[in-house]
Amino acid sequence: MNQPTFLERFKKSWPSLISAIALAIAVWILAVTNTDPVEQRTFSKPVEIELLGLKSDLVITNDPQTQITILLSAPASTWASDLTGAKAVRAVADLTGLPAGLYSVPVNLQIDAQPVKIESYSPDKIEIKIEEIFSESYSINLIQPSSPAIGYEASQPELDKVTATVSGPSSLIDQVAGIQAVLDISQAKESINTDLELEAIDEDGRIINGVSITPEEVNVIMEITQRGGYRNVPVKVVTSGQIKSGYRLTDISSNPLVVTLFSTDPDLVNDLPGFVETTPITLSDTSEDMIVSLPLDLPAGITVVGESTIRVTVSIAPIQGSLTLTDLPIETVGLAPGLFAYLAPGQVDIILSGPLPTLDELSPGNIRVFIDLTDTEVGTYQLDPSVEINIQGVLVQSLLPATIEVEVSPTPPETDN
Repeated sequence: MNQPTFLERFKKSWPSLISAIALAIAVWILAVTNTDPVEQRTFSKPVEIELLGLKSDLVITNDPQTQITILLSAPASTWASDLTGAKAVRAVADLTGLPAGLYSVPVNLQIDAQPVKIESYSPDKIEIKIEEIFSESYSINLIQPSSPAIGYEASQPELDKVTATVSGPSSLIDQVAGIQAVLDISQAKESINTDLELEAIDEDGRIINGVSITPEEVNVIMEITQRGGYRNVPVKVVTSGQIKSGYRLTDISSNPLVVTLFSTDPDLVNDLPGFVETTPITLSDTSEDMIVSLPLDLPAGITVVGESTIRVTVSIAPIQGSLTLTDLPIETVGLAPGLFAYLAPGQVDIILSGPLPTLDELSPGNIRVFIDLTDTEVGTYQLDPSVEINIQGVLVQSLLPATIEVEVSPTPPETDN
């Protein structure tokens, strides 16, 4: 009998071999799945949709969705390693070759990690509006909505540029009626040299956003000079009399500090000494702060531009001094019944500080010096006295001595017959 050939034996065992391989693969898949299970998750890192390929002479004029939500399936080990970085997943919308128009552009995902399955993502398309970029030049219009301070005049402004170019989407460029810069010179008293931002506006004067202007700013120079017959001078407050003894002036101020004067005869204001005085304010025997309105003492033919009275504030404070009182007796309080206290010494000297008028009125009857012996038992102690003063504003600077020896005893002091 002929022995079967190798090919015949292989053909005969082929079904068993296939079954064995399939069983091995199934066992391997089961083992891998048990040790590294596949998990379905939403990718937690923010993924921005990248717009690629747009021609340089085009611009996107709508506001397309910029982020995408992605649901992925991957083994736990892949989630823990390759899918942890923000750059693990890219979302790309390809605009290559697209002319101006409105498009629904597919969003494609690029994932380098393997094995990863994309379950779903949203949006899978984004709406894109593309427009051509146009440029147009305009003359710069300087807007001056205000005037300088009274008594001043402004010269013609000088601009370092007279034109500027607006660039942007065609739909916005069609709305542009001109370019303007706004110069506010309200209450200006000095010449102006400043850079102003340029703005594109429509026919109604509304600012158009979304366009660029080259250059972005214009430099403006404007001379501000005072008119003849006008002059700015500081205010000098005039006082008369002396404040009350024991007090001092801490401040005298005026509001305004400077006033503008006018005369039809310019020589009158030019001949002023550089300041103008108020009518006198009387301070005689004053000991409190004052706020008064005073007229200015002006020569004939000169008037004040604006408010004609000056608000004057006078601040007054007492002079600080010191006072020493000697041999003030020390009281004891809180001593338990049946106990007696012996103080050494029984008097103190006290140095006080405060306003002189208050110190002048102070007497020993306004001061109490005492030692609290509450819960003190028999024994000898070194204690600091306390001081009470029934007049406000007076402070204790020091006690002499600062510490008193106190002997607490059950024996009353001996008295002389």
